[in-house]
Amino acid sequence: MPVGVEAWLTQIPPITRGWLLLAVATSIGVQCQLVTPLQLYFSVQAAVQKAELWRGITTFLYFGPLGIDFVFHMFFFMRYSRMLEESSFANKKADYLWLLILSAIILLGLSPMFNLPFLSSPLAFVPIYFWSRRHPSTQISLFGLITITAPYLPIALVGFSWILNGSWRAAASDLVGCAVGHLWWFLWDVWGREMVGGPGFWSQAPEPIRRLVGEE
Repeated sequence: MPVGVEAWLTQIPPITRGWLLLAVATSIGVQCQLVTPLQLYFSVQAAVQKAELWRGITTFLYFGPLGIDFVFHMFFFMRYSRMLEESSFANKKADYLWLLILSAIILLGLSPMFNLPFLSSPLAFVPIYFWSRRHPSTQISLFGLITITAPYLPIALVGFSWILNGSWRAAASDLVGCAVGHLWWFLWDVWGREMVGGPGFWSQAPEPIRRLVGEE
């Protein structure tokens, strides 16, 4: 029987688990000097003009060097992505992956505008924001210091990120992720319900995505 870390990992739903493992492996690879951040960041010139297409993926996997900020982002991303995947996307892993793919595409488009070479943290804030808006009455204790309701969670985490990094730039990138999360919450839960009267293309994964995760 699996024990310890292996047992803990098997309890995490598949999309969150896959992203978590890839992110940890990427930071370990940088720490061991197997790769460098310069090989991972996204820029239109490098990705398109130089055909370094992998940058469109690795930019979402590198959360920075191993340290306090890395642990901070990993903990909250894993916690709320897992809770979202287990609640709103229970038995809908293809739809959850589709949400992340669409969010990643938008963030890639916004990257040059906001000068964001790494998009892992903004993407991680999408499920955090989405979960917070779907559980508006949930009470959350942050580090045992303050208690807030779920809709204030993203802003509180942006503030903590600002404090940890000592720079507004880190907070700005997280705010971009919150904005993308707000867009999807609006399209899924407001526009889809009140204007469309049902799910739109943005909320239902196409067949290739369903086959990829075994939901044929």
